Amino acid sequence: MKGIGTPVLVINFKNYEEVFDSGAVELAKAAQKIQKELDVAIVVCPPNPCLAEVSKHVHVPVFAQHVDLAKPGSSTGAIVPEVVKSIGAKGSLINHSERRLWASEDIKSRVDRLKSIGLISLACAQTPEEVSEIAKFGPEWLAVEPPELIGSGKAVSKVKPQIVTNSVVACRKANPNVKLLCGAGIVTGEDVAAAVKLGAKGVLVASGIVKAKNWIKVIEELAVPLA
Repeated sequence: MKGIGTPVLVINFKNYEEVFDSGAVELAKAAQKIQKELDVAIVVCPPNPCLAEVSKHVHVPVFAQHVDLAKPGSSTGAIVPEVVKSIGAKGSLINHSERRLWASEDIKSRVDRLKSIGLISLACAQTPEEVSEIAKFGPEWLAVEPPELIGSGKAVSKVKPQIVTNSVVACRKANPNVKLLCGAGIVTGEDVAAAVKLGAKGVLVASGIVKAKNWIKVIEELAVPLA
């Protein structure tokens, strides 16, 4: 990613109640604290309504969780990429399992649109086959997340390591410039270390951090293997 090192810890806040009100800013500040202490790359993805507020309070890169293809101007209710950029966000997730874009052209169009305005794409895939297809569109990063393991507490890097290794190979063959991350069930530092050993350039984590009682402690544990 432009200006963001690897390996990286990407935290997807989703829409968990823990980040309602001031929670999104507080979690982002916790991530920033660990980022400074360990000198490790961390990206935060708060709920889209919180993007501006989070961007005002932290210096870690802030990503949207989704963007639409509507243009600036007479479009209502859409998440317009140019607006996302104007409030200080640096990029967006694309095609997360919980916000799937079923047509390949919809994914490619978003990657192209973000790239055209200087924003970063972090696309998501569910299988090595999807990794191969989406990598050809040229997102800066691509995360493989088998949906059955998301939120399960069973890390893909341990339960289904072949998905990670096969995705690393598929990504490299399709587009060696795309950095492959993995997610789904990541909850411990050992899970992260296993992912990196398998060839991933970082991890995408949600409930393993957001639902934790001590954000600082858990973020530090997950970030240490990446430092």
